[in-house]
Order: sequence, then structure tokens, then C-alpha cells
Amino acid sequence: MSQINYYTEEGLKKLKDELHEMKTVQRPSISNQIAEARDKGDLSENAEYDAAKEAQGLLEMKISKLETILSNARLIDNSSMDNSKVFILSKVKIKNVANGMEMEYLLVAENEADLKAKKISIDSPIGKGLLGKKQGDIADVQTPNGIIQFEIIEISR
Repeated sequence: MSQINYYTEEGLKKLKDELHEMKTVQRPSISNQIAEARDKGDLSENAEYDAAKEAQGLLEMKISKLETILSNARLIDNSSMDNSKVFILSKVKIKNVANGMEMEYLLVAENEADLKAKKISIDSPIGKGLLGKKQGDIADVQTPNGIIQFEIIEISR
């Protein structure tokens, strides 16, 4: 049984665009490589043909996997979500209680996490620690170096 994955509109569009590119650009390109290699003669000792067939197999596997992911993808509608608690797609401003450092993160599904873009997974230690908390609450986050406490300063969408 496949796992349901939740995506933002942006994340779902990115997956669909990737699948479209694989089917309309990469697949025809590999088919052309196979045809060119086949035209060169003896297939039993044709390394170009073998490489192109292997690339085709890998691409088809990626396409199949992406189609499965998309068939189990669900779009998150955050228009009716409650801002009083931290949920997926909450933008959370937190402060490290120990050193006073403030950070702001958007909580997203595991597959959309990107620390550079300040998007953290709800399955990450910080994400798990923040889920369900309200503004003003202290979240205890288990890290390899011990428990770090974060104060929830603000929750928005």
C-alpha cells in the first residue's frame, strides 16, 4: 500500500512539471539515442545501444515512481486552517530559550523540506516538537545534543 503524501500547490506543480519533462523531453531523447545506436549495426557488441537501453530503463522506472507519488498526492488547502496552533503549512517564528536567537520556518511535508528556503519537515525533530503548540508555548525539541527549548512567538499562514 502506498503512502499518501501532502503537498502545497507549488510542490505539486513542481512534481507534475518534472513528470511532464521526463515524458516529453527525456523519453524521446533516449528513444533517438537507441535508434541511432541500432543503426550502427551489430547490437551484441554495441556499448552505445546498451547504455541507451539502460538509461531508458532507469527513466521508465523514475517515471513510474513519480506517477505513483502523484497518484497518492493530496493538495493541502490552508485557506480554512486555524492559526491558533502549529500545523502543516504554519509559518512559525520561534526563539531559542537558551540563547535568545529567533528563527522563522514554514512547516511542510517531508518531501518539500528545504532548509535554505526555511521550509522544515513536520517529521523533523523541530517540526515534531512544534506541532500542536500555541503562541507563547515552550516546545521541547530532542536533538543529539540534548533537549533544546523553543518559545513560539508567532504563528501565521
